[in-house]
Amino acid sequence: MNKVLLFFKEHPASSWVLGFQLFRFILLPFMGLMPQDAYYYFYGENLSLSYFDHPGMIGYQLRLFTDIFGKSVFVIKFSDFVITSLTIYSFYKLATKFISKERANTATLLLVSTLFISILTFNSTPDVPLILFWTLSILFLYKAIFENKKWFWLLGGITMGLAFDSKYTALLLQIGLLAFLGFSNKYRKLLRSPWLWVCLLISLAVTFPIWYWNYQHDFASFAFQSTKRTGSISKLNLNFNFFFGAIGHQLFLLLPILFSVFTFFTYKYVKRAITKFKLPSSKVLFLLAFFIPTFVGFFSLTPIYWVKLNWMMPSYITGVILASFFISKKLIKWQIGFSIFIHVLLALQVIFYIVPIKSDDTWVGWKELAKETKELQKTYPNTFIFSDDNYKTSACLNFYLDEKVYAQNIIGKHALHFDYLGDNLKTLNGKNAIFIDSDKRFKNHNKKGDILPELKFHFSQITELEPIIVSINDKEVRKFWVYYCKNYNATP
Repeated sequence: MNKVLLFFKEHPASSWVLGFQLFRFILLPFMGLMPQDAYYYFYGENLSLSYFDHPGMIGYQLRLFTDIFGKSVFVIKFSDFVITSLTIYSFYKLATKFISKERANTATLLLVSTLFISILTFNSTPDVPLILFWTLSILFLYKAIFENKKWFWLLGGITMGLAFDSKYTALLLQIGLLAFLGFSNKYRKLLRSPWLWVCLLISLAVTFPIWYWNYQHDFASFAFQSTKRTGSISKLNLNFNFFFGAIGHQLFLLLPILFSVFTFFTYKYVKRAITKFKLPSSKVLFLLAFFIPTFVGFFSLTPIYWVKLNWMMPSYITGVILASFFISKKLIKWQIGFSIFIHVLLALQVIFYIVPIKSDDTWVGWKELAKETKELQKTYPNTFIFSDDNYKTSACLNFYLDEKVYAQNIIGKHALHFDYLGDNLKTLNGKNAIFIDSDKRFKNHNKKGDILPELKFHFSQITELEPIIVSINDKEVRKFWVYYCKNYNATP
C-alpha cells in the first residue's frame, strides 16, 4: 500500500491519467445504448468483408467482445474502453520518443483530459479502432525511420492497413509518411528504400477485403463516401456557419486551453515555413506530417463544407505531443481543472439526465421503446417492425428485440447497409407491419396527424396509433409516433 501511495506521490501526472480512466470506467454501467453502438453491433451480427458506409473493424471489435463476454450494453461500452485504453498506452510510448518520460506523462494527461477520449470510451464508432491503429502506425514508422529497425516497416504497413480497415480517412497516414520523407533532407533517401515500398504494399494488401467488397458491389462504399462530398465541395458555396461550427466542435473535443495551444503552434510552424522557408527538426517535421494534413486540411474545408467533429480526431495524437512543447504548467492546471468540471457535469447528465436531448443521438429511451413495441405486437400479432431514420431506431430495436427489424428500404428508400443484407422483401408481401417514427422535438402527446406518402404506396391501409411516450426518472423524455400498416407490397 505504501509503495502505491509513493508511486502516486512521485508520479502525479500518471495518477491523474489513472484517475480519469477510473472515472470513465465507473460511469460505463450508467451509459445506455447509443444508436451508433447498436448500428455497429449490427455490423458484427452480419459479418462481411466490408460494409456500405464504413469498413468493418468496429463491427469485428464488437463481435469479438460480445462473443467472449456476452451481449449487453456494458460489454459494448467496455470494448470501447479497452481499445481506447490501449490507445492511451500506445500514445504514451510514442510520446517518449520525442520527450522525456516525465513530460510524456504530462502529454498523456493532456490527451486523457479531453472529451475526445471520453467520446471514444462511451460511443462505438469507427474512430475507436482507427485511433488505436493510427497511433501504433506512427510509433512503428518512427522506429523504422529514426531507429533504423527494418522489421518495423512491416508492422507499420500492417497497422496502416488495419487503420484503413477501420475508416477511410486513414489514407492520410500514407500521405503523411510520404510528405515527411519528401520534405526531409535527412531522410528523403528512404523514398528509394525497398522497405518503404514493401511497407506500402503490405498496407494495401491488408485492405484487400474492402476493395474486394467494393468490387462485388459496384464500388458503392467508395462512391458513397466520396462522390457526394466532392460534389458539395466543388460548388464552393461559402458558409461561415460551417467554419464557426467546426471551431465549436474542436473547443468541445479538446477543451479551450488545448485547442488554443493547437492554434498557436499551427500558426507558428506554418508561418515559419511560408515566410522563412524554414522547416523544423526532423522529429518535429515527422509529428507535423501526421498533424497538418488532417487538422489544417479539414479545417481549410470548413468555410465551404460541413466537416464532422470526428474527422480531425487522428491529428490529436501528434498534435498533443506538439502541444506539450509549448504549454505551461499553469495552462495544464487550467486544462485539468476545466476538464474535471466538464466531466462532473457529464456524469450528472448521464446518471440523472438533467437536460433533455432533442435528438435521436441519445443513450436514453431505446430499451423502453423496445419493451413498448413488444407489448404492441401482442395487440397486433404477426407484424414485422420497421422505421425510417437511416439506421437509428431500426438498429436500436434490432439490438433489443429477438426478431429482425427493418429500415426504410421497406418503403423503397436507401437504407445504408440494411440494403446489403440480401433480404428478399417480397417474402413480406401481404404481411402487416408496425412503423415507428421518432419525434425528435417532443412537445406534446398528440398524434402526428399525417402519413408518409411512401407508406401509402406500399400498404393498403395505414392507421396511426397512440404514440409511445418514454419516461426516465419519472420525466417524459422521448416520444415515438406509431402506425399500424396492413397488407405490405414490396413492389407497388
